[in-house]
Amino acid sequence: MFPKIKIYALFFTVLILLAACKANPTSSPSPALPQASQTTQAQLPTTTYTPPLPTATPEPLAATVNDIGITLAEYNAELQRLQASLQETGKTMAQADEQKQVLDQLIGETLLAEAADKAGFTLDDAILKKHIDDLTNQPGATMTLADWMAKNFYTQDSLKNALRRSIAAAWERDQITASAPQTADQVHARQMLFLNPDTADRYYQQLKAGADFATLAYVVDPDTGGDLGWFPRGYLLLPEIEKAAFELQPGNYSQIIKTAYGYQIIYVVERDSQHPLSSDARRSIQRQMLDNWLAEQRSQAKIQILIQP
Repeated sequence: MFPKIKIYALFFTVLILLAACKANPTSSPSPALPQASQTTQAQLPTTTYTPPLPTATPEPLAATVNDIGITLAEYNAELQRLQASLQETGKTMAQADEQKQVLDQLIGETLLAEAADKAGFTLDDAILKKHIDDLTNQPGATMTLADWMAKNFYTQDSLKNALRRSIAAAWERDQITASAPQTADQVHARQMLFLNPDTADRYYQQLKAGADFATLAYVVDPDTGGDLGWFPRGYLLLPEIEKAAFELQPGNYSQIIKTAYGYQIIYVVERDSQHPLSSDARRSIQRQMLDNWLAEQRSQAKIQILIQP
């Protein structure tokens, strides 16, 4: 069957985006980022992406971003794609959250594409055609492009416009995140996690009596010994654990910390001010860079929401 490209895979990848320990499956995901292929960046562009202007189209608008129109039709189609994706994965969202996620995604993409246009990014029509052709050249694909577009709420024009904006947004995203560092101040830590505070206190008393942390950690977690690996600031899901880890000197352990997961004791194995970032940790920093950029741009942009929640 022709693969179904959902709202996330086609336009936003959660950037590069989020580790399992940090993701909340019941919350609205941050907009993922469109993937800019090496081909896209290597070709000599010839055609500038030109988003629809509210003054140049009679179509009803869902929103405007710096006078760039987001049509009601594309908003409704994006909403349908999100709802189909949620249904397929068995997840649910409140209607207001669905609407907000779609609007946030379209607004974010529009801001990125607008910035790309101002920076001089242009798109070769041949590259756009290749992206469209690739949709029908997937292994095992049996559905025609026309059938796929109908199934996924696209017209020929809306698909081309969405891809143009997506590719431009991906290019701008790459400019924003290119300066992410390769190294950072990081700690290597272990933890012991308990569901019962009395059990946590019993192990804490053993530590105070001189027991080795790693030995006890392997009793609590025989598989990994509670090893959290290396991580920079802003990486862990629980800020209280991260804060404790960065406040400790190597060879020291924390007091019992109550968290959403239970009761934890942290031990810092070592620290390095310029430790190489893992690919996932660097992606996390890049996501934060993008989030910060989008937040700043939104605070300065002229944005009008023209639909009722």
